[in-house]
Amino acid sequence: MSDAAQPTAAEVRAAAEAVKTALDRHLAAVERRSGEDDPAVYEAFNELAAAAEEYDELLYDRYDEVTPFEIPGSEDALPPYTGPEEPNALSVLIRRDYSVVEPQRLLAQAQRVEAVEEPGMVTEGFDAASGTVHGALGVLFGEFEPDEIASRHKEFGLEEGDSTLWVTASDEPAEPGEWLEAPFDQADAQQVVCRFDVSAVFDDDADDDIEDDMDDVEDAVLPELAVALDEDEDLDLEVQDADR
Repeated sequence: MSDAAQPTAAEVRAAAEAVKTALDRHLAAVERRSGEDDPAVYEAFNELAAAAEEYDELLYDRYDEVTPFEIPGSEDALPPYTGPEEPNALSVLIRRDYSVVEPQRLLAQAQRVEAVEEPGMVTEGFDAASGTVHGALGVLFGEFEPDEIASRHKEFGLEEGDSTLWVTASDEPAEPGEWLEAPFDQADAQQVVCRFDVSAVFDDDADDDIEDDMDDVEDAVLPELAVALDEDEDLDLEVQDADR
């Protein structure tokens, strides 16, 4: 960033003051909360997150420094639940991402499915499997349930990516066919009862924690082990001298 584009010291100071104000408002909202999902607390949280992010960016741009804390953005959290207390209907929204890492394995599996089909029973799309990846995907996802593909993805030449599952509540079930053209457009985040995410990002964090733990173990154990080995060597020498 050029010097002309850098924020002024006054702008950084103003951003710091905004964080202080947002902290006070957040604490006041928490102290006055009316329940676990108080919208005032949620709003104050988002304001604090935005103020902290703004201050962090300006501080870095001006002084090449960062803050020692991180507040997750509002896009990383669900809004408070506002759905019915006793839902009469549920919708389960699932997204699973895959990478096609072994196209030949995918094609071979689709051809096996085609091979067991009885003559005259071939459905639309099956005849394209022998030569195209997208045709093979149509065959496999038409033959197997998504959960089975998830559990056997390696057999089909797929590699798992991120996945998410949302359970949303409603008062009444949807009319047959009304959402099939755009199944996720009507999803309301405030109706989400629970959510489960799987991502390699979480695995990376866990790996980092394990590496840190192993480093701590090595730092603690290796010096003691070295001392113990030295003592054993001294003991062996003393025994040998005694034998002589």
